[in-house]
Amino acid sequence: MASTYTYYTQTTPTDNNKWTLSMWVKRAELGTVQNLVGAWDDGSNHCIFRFNADNQLDWYDYQDPASFQLKTNRVFRDVGAWYHLVFVWDSDNVTEADRMQTWVNGVRETSYATSDYPTSGASTVINVSGRVVEIGRRSDGGYFSGEMSHVQFVDGLALAPTEFGSVDATSGIWKIKTSCYATPGNNGVCLKMEDRTNLDLDSSSNAFTFTTSGTLTPTYDNPSNNFATMNPLDNYYPDATFSNGNNTVVTVSNQYAPTTSTLGMSAGKWYWEVKPTTMPNDELLPGIISTQPVAVGDEVGDYPNDYGYYAYNGKKVTDSVQTTYGDTFSNNDIISVALDLDNLKLYWAKNGTWQDSGDPTSGATGTGAAFTVTAPALTDLGTYFMAVTHWHSTVCTWNANFGNGYFGTTAVTSAEADGDGIGAFEYAPPTGYFTLCTKNIKAYGG
Repeated sequence: MASTYTYYTQTTPTDNNKWTLSMWVKRAELGTVQNLVGAWDDGSNHCIFRFNADNQLDWYDYQDPASFQLKTNRVFRDVGAWYHLVFVWDSDNVTEADRMQTWVNGVRETSYATSDYPTSGASTVINVSGRVVEIGRRSDGGYFSGEMSHVQFVDGLALAPTEFGSVDATSGIWKIKTSCYATPGNNGVCLKMEDRTNLDLDSSSNAFTFTTSGTLTPTYDNPSNNFATMNPLDNYYPDATFSNGNNTVVTVSNQYAPTTSTLGMSAGKWYWEVKPTTMPNDELLPGIISTQPVAVGDEVGDYPNDYGYYAYNGKKVTDSVQTTYGDTFSNNDIISVALDLDNLKLYWAKNGTWQDSGDPTSGATGTGAAFTVTAPALTDLGTYFMAVTHWHSTVCTWNANFGNGYFGTTAVTSAEADGDGIGAFEYAPPTGYFTLCTKNIKAYGG
């Protein structure tokens, strides 16, 4: 949602002293202010919900000279998972500490760096007739970079998070309730963001009209099925930048190191795509790793359990040994990767053609496989991660598609799904290969 937001104008509230805001978010950019929702009158009167530059969860209602605020001690730096956030305003509550509440994944936050609770009966800048409420930014600037789903505002009720989520009986993980709250109040909204052609559709009974500035980008990644992305926390380029939900990486010059995926693979068959868009010297090296890099300068393929495919010469590499393999590739070529951990085989394709006449469906035969890889259990990490290295002195921009259907902000043209109908790729995954996401990991043992 970077540089994009959507907004609506509120009407006469059911109860300005009592409301609940619920949302599911997946972070991308860390260490900067990330505004989730904002209601802005002016610089002295506004209500903001955000991750601050220290990655704390922070929300406040400022009405000069009054200021009410909850800022957590806890920081939120997981870019590989969805957070369910619930904010409750209940200023008529007789218990001061219950007048503002913050909940994360069904658990109430109790440790705060700042806790300035409202006075009894205090109203807010949000939930006011004529107030513009922005989702994805605050009015004086500052956008949210990441993904959002099921943003609900309920006017007139202080609700528990169990109205929007529940604990899965099998996994113990907090999971989403996909329905909208039935009685949203006068200003209530429910943005499910499930309709890929109408992401700003209000599914509540109020059916408010939303206006979007910029372009909301649909994704198959959602709270019910978390997709892999690139991981800035497991990034060995000190200064690389991540965008587009952490699926676009811009490297810096003279820093050679791998960037890895948020989800790993220990069994099953997996498919993803990589597309460089700015690669001046054909310096990209996509592959997989199962060895912990130790320093800038480590590359995909430097170790025995790392495997890569060089753009500039078409060679494959493991344990720092390069051998003849396939075609060279350059800007805007799409490299497909098929990893068969049931038969320990690895394949690459260029623009839909499997290199060295590879056949990822050949099973144990491994026809044209680039490598027979080491069993994950015998590797340092016990699992494999998708990885890419930029290894030249120039800046490089490349994009990963784990099934989200985009390279950067450009949608794939063919939208090929895996055998379970999950994901959208430029090229069809081989039969039996799947999108790297939590639903498939649970089903196929990744």
